[in-house]
Amino acid sequence: MTEAHARAGIRVLVVEDDPVAADAHALYAGRVAGFTVVGTAHSRAAAARLLERTPVDLILLDLYLPDGHGLALLRSLRAAGHHADVIAVTSARDLSVVREGVSLGVVQYVLKPFAFATLRDRLTRYAEFRAAAGEASGQEEVDRALAALRAPQPAALPKGLSAPTLTAVTGALRAAAAGMTAAEAGAAVGISRITARRYLEHLVAAGRADRSPRYGQVGRPELEYRWVRGAAGRAGR
Repeated sequence: MTEAHARAGIRVLVVEDDPVAADAHALYAGRVAGFTVVGTAHSRAAAARLLERTPVDLILLDLYLPDGHGLALLRSLRAAGHHADVIAVTSARDLSVVREGVSLGVVQYVLKPFAFATLRDRLTRYAEFRAAAGEASGQEEVDRALAALRAPQPAALPKGLSAPTLTAVTGALRAAAAGMTAAEAGAAVGISRITARRYLEHLVAAGRADRSPRYGQVGRPELEYRWVRGAAGRAGR
């Protein structure tokens, strides 16, 4: 490791095909002390090229890329001798994929959509695990080191938001090919328009949805929310 590499702390590469999500993930990672984002890549090929010339300690890896699966990228990196750790940032919930990812060096999974606090928790725990050094005195010390990595606290959501309702709103929005207003989302989920709007705005802030005015009705136009580009069509993402 060079002196410049050491000063940079944990060097992070964000691999995510959606530019909006990639920027959000890079912003989040860059806000966590001890982590430096050294680049973003929107495809498997771009990530491989960047890794040829840039030292990387940790990859935030989307599993569904336009030119191949993220785990295929990871297999090729391992075959080429790259040892960077990986945190999968994805909507994929297939446990067989999770098992394969673990065997290839995926140390954590962060399911989309998520708040900054969720990624911060995973990165902080990864840093604690990475910083552990020396010889363990026994099984208990080994267990503590692994617990820092494998047993994260429940993900923190903004005050007043709940995970089950967020999941319901996310599902309704992903199913709405033409987009939906807060009133429509509230009706679909069984909550008020004001409450639905808070969840929709959270998805916008997380980079998983966007919004635009809906015209064509009398009076002030309503805001229409849509799942981000390409997300609705990738059910396994």
